[in-house]
This record gives sequence, structure tokens and C-alpha cells, in this order.
Amino acid sequence: MTSPPSPPTATDAPDAPEGRRIVIRGTVQGVGMRPFVFRLARAAGVRGRVRNDARGVTIEAFGAAAELDAFQARLEAERPAAARFDQVEVEPLPPEPVDGFEIVESQGTAASPELRVSIPADLATCPDCLRELSDPSDRRHRYPFTNCTSCGPRFTIARGVPYDRALTTMAPFALCPDCRREYETPTDRRFHAEPNACPVCGPHLTLLAAGEHPLPDPPPLRGRGEEVQSGKEVAPSPSHGEGRGGAAPGRASRILAERDEALRLAGRALAEGRILAVKGLGGFHLACDATREAAVAALRARKRREEKPFAVMVADLAGAERLAVLGDPERALLASVERPIVLVPRREPTSLAPAVAPDTPLVGLLLPYSPLHHLLLAEAGRPLVMTSGNLSEEPIAYRNEEAIGRLGALCDLFLVHDREIEARCDDSVARVVAGRPLVMRRSRGYVPRPVPAPVRFERPVLACGAQLKNTFCIGLGDAAWLGPHVGDLENLETTESFESSVARLERFLETRPALLAHDLHPQYLSTAYALRRAEELGVPALAVQHHHAHVAAAMAEHGLPGPVLGLAWDGTGHGPDGASWGGELLLAEYASFERLATLRPLRLAGGDVAVRHPWRVALAALDDAFEGAPPLEALALFRAVPPAELEVVRRMIASGFNSPPAHGAGRWFDAAGALVLARPHARHEGQVAMALEGAADASERGRYPFVLDESRTPWELDLRPAVRALVEDLLAGAAPGAIAARFHETLAAAAAALVRRAAAQRGPLPVVASGGCFQNARLAERLLAGLGPDFAVYLHQRIPPGDGGIALGQAVVAQAQWRSNQPGRRPGGRRSEDVSRRSR
Repeated sequence: MTSPPSPPTATDAPDAPEGRRIVIRGTVQGVGMRPFVFRLARAAGVRGRVRNDARGVTIEAFGAAAELDAFQARLEAERPAAARFDQVEVEPLPPEPVDGFEIVESQGTAASPELRVSIPADLATCPDCLRELSDPSDRRHRYPFTNCTSCGPRFTIARGVPYDRALTTMAPFALCPDCRREYETPTDRRFHAEPNACPVCGPHLTLLAAGEHPLPDPPPLRGRGEEVQSGKEVAPSPSHGEGRGGAAPGRASRILAERDEALRLAGRALAEGRILAVKGLGGFHLACDATREAAVAALRARKRREEKPFAVMVADLAGAERLAVLGDPERALLASVERPIVLVPRREPTSLAPAVAPDTPLVGLLLPYSPLHHLLLAEAGRPLVMTSGNLSEEPIAYRNEEAIGRLGALCDLFLVHDREIEARCDDSVARVVAGRPLVMRRSRGYVPRPVPAPVRFERPVLACGAQLKNTFCIGLGDAAWLGPHVGDLENLETTESFESSVARLERFLETRPALLAHDLHPQYLSTAYALRRAEELGVPALAVQHHHAHVAAAMAEHGLPGPVLGLAWDGTGHGPDGASWGGELLLAEYASFERLATLRPLRLAGGDVAVRHPWRVALAALDDAFEGAPPLEALALFRAVPPAELEVVRRMIASGFNSPPAHGAGRWFDAAGALVLARPHARHEGQVAMALEGAADASERGRYPFVLDESRTPWELDLRPAVRALVEDLLAGAAPGAIAARFHETLAAAAAALVRRAAAQRGPLPVVASGGCFQNARLAERLLAGLGPDFAVYLHQRIPPGDGGIALGQAVVAQAQWRSNQPGRRPGGRRSEDVSRRSR
């Protein structure tokens, strides 16, 4: 849509003495950038035009040099809050005798090596829209789909680029005259707000009863059409389907209410203890009263989620303060435009039901990020559990028909609407570590924001990620795009979600991979996908060692060229020698690495079974530390283990039968947590290790002894002395909090000692810390303290340190290894497989 040129201002000169083309790349479409540029140009007396194109936003500006300088400076200083400038290119233009300034139609979706996805992430509701939402005199009062150029759905409704309404799921909703006037007026904050809508022309809500949990007939409700008469059961219709004639539920559903009455009744049902499936921006949530134990327990039972904590949505920061202890970094993270779930210390005593977050002092809080959330919280009048709409280990439901089929046994009611979600996108998760935000799950609010590449991708690279917490990454040109969180690739539904997410981002980028990257583990489903896809496309596929990828991801996030000393501590990762790695110190570049040191391995009796039953890991640590004669009868942990099972597992460990050695630091945290807290079993991944972190006394600074064995290659960090000292503390009756803290202090001190010893031999290199263990705030912060001002230490911030960030590392490693193999290129160092063979 082309706007009429603005009239010349008093400062306009007849002829522009100078011209400049300003190309801005980054998150600049769908965030109010063009209206902002328009208003700024008029105020500065600059003439010309602005448009969206495949690269981002292009401005052609004409005026006196001083005017253009001031205009350019204000572009950066005053840009919209949701805009992000990754690159600004300026080149001279011949002067043009133009009058005024105009916004012109989008240009250029042709495939090109310079193509950039500039669709922004979904944006939390802005203050202006919130004011309209609460103003009874406004035409959008209580309208749950209110948005503008500064907020609302973006990535989850986009079907293509450039980001225009016709290429979104809002295309079926024809604008009413009032909304069209806003959409076409350059000075309006809804100018080209692609999801723009109002109660007259936009999506609307429908409340449905779930067939699995029938409700009593409600009182007569006022609504739209005959279907809303007192809970009448009707066949599916477009009114509660999707996209004005799109897919509707595949079976009859009992409509309870529509529009605002649906919202009021949903809030009342939540306050009465019902479980509600709510269609949000990136999929369905399952919601219930977070202060009512019976409701939370019922949700746990239906969702088959035994003890893993639920997220809780609160109305505002004041509500968050009542439930948690917040510092300024936590407040800023909660209120950020990305609106992640933020892990924060729970305030005691608490009004939250005990079943919300059992066995942890942390609670995951998030603020509303859509008008529907704001209205629903206000109607319910209490904090709400907001957990993903799925059974455990399944992908989140995101279409009405799918949700009614999959979630009917989990909820009492459905609050649906008829705006389609183009692709599922889970909530992001973050916490504050060392005073800075750390993204632990990067999805809604962050995706598809690109990461600048440390070295330009010479060909498109698709990195397929890991098996658990999967995300993928596409490297193209000077940027890398991480896809949304997919989850654990352990069933057909999640694998299909992974493949469809890959196809969607490739479509946005108008690219297909010329190089595939995958984990070294041959049995990962992501590995199988990469190999199959590479064969179909006739392109190479490169295996990237898991911990090399972790370190490379941290290097890429911080733009480090390498080499670095990289600590890669996690639960497990396949090594080139076939062993389970996970407690590594690497000397790393992008193309290669050398394994300098590792943790002494523990035998996992039964393999992955030991991870779910960490008493087995603790037993392996004890048998190793006490040379087969630990004081098991004196330790509370083993009183809960049947003697016959204990004896069988001891024999497995002693013989090595089905008990592979594992070097993972995560397994050492499991062993210590099981011992200190007498916790024989884990109900979800990392539960015992996280409980150990939560139990640690913040003031304790004691630590246990350890040995660095430099006679081995790689060096081996021996924690047997620490295990013996820890048991001595247990038998002496030391407080569990003190022992937990001493174990953390020991691991942090050992990591720092490894780095210092390696630096003495290899030089003072930058240090990066990656892998899931560095989501542990105590470990990460004490490592920083241990290395002090002597080293430049880089922790993750924008990219998850766990397997959710590993695809970025795979992409940059594969690119570097492919590049070093090209004729005429100087190799960047030994390949990881060669170095590992030499190290054995």
C-alpha cells in the first residue's frame, strides 16, 4: 500500500543537495518501523521514501547534509522498542527533486544470497493497547485481539515474506472501514499493522465444553446466533473453527458462550477450580488456579506430569513480587518484550499450591503477553498455572481441531478463537545468572531473531541439533537462524513437528541447504534426518562432536574467532571414541578441537536407567571412591533401595556388564544430589541435580579435595577424594545445605584449576563455559569468581547453554570444516576425530 506524500514543511528546500540510501537489516518489519521513519523524516525536514524489502527496510532520503546526519542519528537513538538493528548500510544517492516523504509498497522477495528474514518475533502487548483494552469508551474495549505495530502476533501467524497481511493468517479477515483507515494512515500507530482488527471485523472467542469432563448446563448466556442457547450441543461451524472457513473441529462440541461472555465464563470457571485449554499465540496452554491444590493436582494427573514444575502467569510485576524475591534484572526480564518464563526464588510463605513446583525453591513466573491473557487474569482474579497444552513429551497443540482431539481428556473447557496459528511456538524460559539474563529455552519472543555469524556462511547450512531439547539452525550469509524449541525427538509427533518447522524456515529464507550438520551420535533421530536429507539433496553431511558444538555455540554467540579454552559440562554426548563424554575441557577452534581434560568416569548400571534412578550413579561413585567397600548401611539413600536390587547393581558395576563409563558432569551432580538429599529416583530430567542446587547454603564457602591427574592423556579430574569427604560430612551429621554448597564449590574450584593449568601451557586464551550444567547459577557464578580478573570468561546469555543451543555450534563448525577441506584452503587444525585418536 502506497501512502500519499506528506506536504512539504517550512524547512523544505526546492532541490535536495544530497541523497543517501540507508538499508537497515535486522528485526525491522512488523515493529512499526516505516511509520516511525515517516514521522521522523517529517520532523527533520527530510524528503524521500521508505519501504520494506527482502533485506529489511530501505530508506532513500534527500536533504541538506546536516538534516540527513541528524535524521540518521535519531533513527538509531529513537527506534521502536521492538526493533533490532543488526546492520546499517549507507551509500550516497544522486539528489532527486522530491516533495515530502512517503511510504511505498514492499519490494523484492526474489531468491538472493542477500535475503534476510525480517519477520519479528511475537511481541508482548504494548502500553497503548493495554490502555485501549481497559477504556470503556474505546472501540477495542475488552477486545482480546487488540494489537498495533508495536505488539501482537508476528512469527506465529506469518506464512511467507515479506511480512504483509496477505501472507499471514489474518488474510481471511477483511478490514472494516475504521480498521482500514488506521491501516492506511502513515501517522497512525496501526499503519500496516498486519494483524490489525477490532470486534467488528476481527477474530472472536468461543468457549466449548470438553466432552471428557461434562459440565452442568450453564445459565442462559447472551451470544451470537442460535448456537449459544444455554449450552446447546452443535456440529462444528466456522464460528469456532479457524480462519473464517478454515479447519473446524472434527466432532460435535457444546458451545457455552462466544465473544466477551466466553471470556467472563472462562474466568469464572478458573476461579471455581476448572481446567481450561486456552488458545494463545503459539499454541494452547492448559490453565488452572495456581493457588488451589486440588486443581493443580488434577492437572498433573491428567497431563501425566508427576513432579516437573508448572509455570505460573501473574497479572503484573506487583503480583510477581508477592510470589517471588525479585531483583532489578529479574524484573526487567519478566517485563521484557519477549516475556519469557523466568525462574526466580519463591517467596515464603506462599499462596501457591504445593503441587505447582514441588521440591524446588524456584518458581517459573511469566507476565501476560497477549490481550487475552490480560483479560483472563483479570477475570480469574488470581495467579494461573499456564503450562503447555499437551501430554508430557508430546508437541504443543496449536490448531483447534487438533486440540479438541488431543486435549479433551485433559481439560474441562476450551477457550478457542478463529485466528489460525501458522506454526507452534512454546514459551521461552530464562533466568538471571551472574546478574545477566540467561535464555534456557529460546522460542516465543526470540524466534526468528537471527544471530550474527562469526564467519560468513559461504553456502547454506542446516544444522539439525541434538536428540533432547531440539532446535535446529540455518546458517545463511552473515547470520544464523535458530528455529523454535521442538523438544525431545522421542516420538513421531515431535519428529514431524521438527520437520515441518525446518521446512517453514527454509521457505521464509527461500533457501535449501547445501551442507547438513548433525550430532556424532549415530542413533539420534536428528542424525537420521540429516543423513536422509543430505542424500535426497545430493549434498554433504558432516558429523560434529557434541561438546565441540557446545563450545562453538558460545564462541559464535560472543563473536570469538578462536582458539578458546572451552569447558563443556553436561549430562552426556557421544565422543569420537564411542564413550559418553560430558565433563570436558577443550582447546577449540571452529574447525577442530583438542580434548585437554575430562572428568573421571562413573559407570551407569543399566545405561539410561541409571539417569532415572540416580542411586545407581551414587553407588558407582561410592564403590569407586571406597574401592568397593563404602559404608552403604550408614547412608540414608540406600535404605529405600531393595537389598536384592542393590546387590545386582553392585555386581553390574563391578563387572562392567551393561554399565558404560560416563564422563558427564551432570552425572556427578546426580550422584551427589542422591547422596546428600537421600533421593533415589528422578521423575524428570535434572530433577535431583536442580534440587541439590536449590538446597545449597548461599553463605557456605567450604569445599572438598580433588586431584588433577596429568599423567593421563587427556588429563583426568579425579573427584574420589571429594566423595570420601562428602560421606564423612554426611556421617558426621553436617547440614545437607552445607554439603550441597561444598560440592558446588568443589566443582567450580576444580573447573577453575583445569583452566589455569591449561592456560599455563597453552597461553592466556579466552574461556567459554557451555553445556547444561552451566544453567546452574551457583556453579557458573562461582566459576567466574574462581577465575577472577585473570581471564576473560564468557557465559551464554542469548543462546541456551544446553542442547537447545547446540545447533548453532554445529552450523559454524560444519561451515569451518567444509571450508578447510576446499582446495587451496589452509587447514584450520587437526580434525576432532584425529585429535581424539591421538589422545587415547
